[in-house]
Amino acid sequence: MAAEEPSTGRSAPLGASVVAGGVNFSVYSRSASAVDLLLFDRADDRRPSRVIPIDPVTNRTYHYWHVFVPQLRQGQLYGYRVHGAYDPASGLWFDPGKVLLDPYGRGVAVPAGYSRDAAKLPGDNISASMKSVVVDTADYDWEGDAPLCRESTRTIIYEMHVRGFTRHPSSGVSLEKRGTYAGLTEKIPYLQQLGIDAVELLPVFQFDAQDAPRGLVNYWGYSPVSFFAPHDGYSSREDPLCAVNEFRDMVKALHRGGIEVILDVVFNHTAEGDHRGPTLCFRGFENDAYYILENDRSRFANYSGTGNTLNTNHPVVRRMILDSLRYWVGEMHVDGFRFDLASILARDSSGQVLPNPPVLWDIESDPALAGTKFIAEAWDAAGLYQVGSFIGDAWKEWNGRFRDDVRAFFRGEDDSVTRFADRFIGSPSIYGHKERDAGESINFVTCHDGFTLNDLVSYNQKHNEANGEDSRDGANDNRSWNCGVEGPSTDPDIEALRNRQIKNFLTVTMLSLGIPMIAMGDEVRRSQLGNNNAYCQDNETSWFDWSLVEKHSDVHRFLRLLIERRRLRSPDAEEHHLSLNQLLARALKTWHGVKIGQPDWSSSSHSIAFSAHLPHENVITHMLFNAYWEPLEFELPDGTPGPWKRWIDTALDPPNDIVDWEDAPVVSGSRYVAGPRSIVSLYTAVSE
Repeated sequence: MAAEEPSTGRSAPLGASVVAGGVNFSVYSRSASAVDLLLFDRADDRRPSRVIPIDPVTNRTYHYWHVFVPQLRQGQLYGYRVHGAYDPASGLWFDPGKVLLDPYGRGVAVPAGYSRDAAKLPGDNISASMKSVVVDTADYDWEGDAPLCRESTRTIIYEMHVRGFTRHPSSGVSLEKRGTYAGLTEKIPYLQQLGIDAVELLPVFQFDAQDAPRGLVNYWGYSPVSFFAPHDGYSSREDPLCAVNEFRDMVKALHRGGIEVILDVVFNHTAEGDHRGPTLCFRGFENDAYYILENDRSRFANYSGTGNTLNTNHPVVRRMILDSLRYWVGEMHVDGFRFDLASILARDSSGQVLPNPPVLWDIESDPALAGTKFIAEAWDAAGLYQVGSFIGDAWKEWNGRFRDDVRAFFRGEDDSVTRFADRFIGSPSIYGHKERDAGESINFVTCHDGFTLNDLVSYNQKHNEANGEDSRDGANDNRSWNCGVEGPSTDPDIEALRNRQIKNFLTVTMLSLGIPMIAMGDEVRRSQLGNNNAYCQDNETSWFDWSLVEKHSDVHRFLRLLIERRRLRSPDAEEHHLSLNQLLARALKTWHGVKIGQPDWSSSSHSIAFSAHLPHENVITHMLFNAYWEPLEFELPDGTPGPWKRWIDTALDPPNDIVDWEDAPVVSGSRYVAGPRSIVSLYTAVSE
């Protein structure tokens, strides 16, 4: 039977939409002179199976080019060829030799011969180009699943990499599922046993794995080519629809396990890079709409540090970002988003910072996104730092100052005790003016970017030689301390000190006010051998080595018991709605030094103690923080209704370093000796 002829189609919705009888295609381009829709049978085809010119008179409405193609179904591969002026000096980069991905494509197929280099050169790159995939979003049985919408203050986040979590041979996952969405699904019981409430996945939007130094790959995924398609490299099969379905299977399974899914999203730049980069999608449709350009229109503004910057407050890009977020919540059921370099979304088309950025208010006020978690990395690569001042009412923030100040305190820096104390109680000096709840701050000591927790206590300097950039890449200010030996050590005293420091960091992260975040593998001392920028290391440097679960079972147990207690201590419904300042006032907190009521806030102080009456638990807790290199004897508060019990002492050997709350031993006497560089947590019950 002969194929029916294409018809006009509709301008909305954008992308490829499966409708009765076929597929409707719509794409935006203001300056194109002609647009062709290309259909393919396979990703590596050397020529399209069909070319459908989109008539600029009958099939163009405003700046939207659209066509309806009968008899097409989901799974169809396609791309666009866009004609127009190649005039970089005017900000135009049209190249009809390039096969372009659909900016709204729900799936991406990557040929075995994909070549980023070919996309940088003018002319034909058909067989070496990625292709979009038609996806019928209604063709999936969610079995009643929906986003969990858990209160932020009841959330414990585990930042993880989909591939790295199960790629290592020790994962126990079958070979075909290692490093995939399906592989992660098999490991959900591990996350449940640890007590995790939410996974924050490093980028899963389709990215260009070749955007890396030659001979290496882009492992982290901060190089997007699509804002709608899940990365096909995390699929366990080559079927072009598998990535979409396997991602949804993973989300559904995580929700069944009580675990939310937060996506690390990159709306600040794309894989197309600077003027020397490839033409993959956006540049070939309407370069000066999608990107912020310099005064020299042939050059791209670079507030992201990666070569280009998305023009996020342009109406077309704003709409795309909102449509992407709605898609991932409505059709893929994710629970939240962490926005990489989120401060870029506050910049206008000239790069200036807007007092009320439209795209940020659009995101926050969208009723379809109500209840979705929004987390901002509130800075960018050009020096805009908005921690504590990020716009909006619903945004939580990665608290980079928590990371820096907690690190500084426990490595014994002078002039750190005051900042440390503030971070522990929710950073009121940063967030108190907002009168928000205590979950404004995402508290973390380590994340994907920088040292692992093990390396933070094992290296004084970064060791990024394997990245091929002579260690020029990666942060130089790590505030790390190697505990006396650079790198791995067999000295039992060094290892004991490192273990203690790791437990100190975990304790502060889990017990401070705010939302705690733990990086993948920190609970078992995963190491990257001193590499603090392992973005291009898709190997055992970055993968989770599951043999460490047994090797460092004491650290794993320590975190598990911390999480168990934190979940029990989550604020009740009334307290959840208190602002940070109100909550602190109700907690009846008191600061001490080695003597009760005499905190030492001097620049040379390396210790502090803290008492708080927690009415909802009917307990008084007393914590000793000793970052000094010698033991310190602390007075204990007297007049308490019962004896003090010791829950945590990181200076003690396991299993006494932390015990089950109900089994905490009684502490005798009016003083307690906190070992060097240690934390002690005591409590006493209060009668109702």
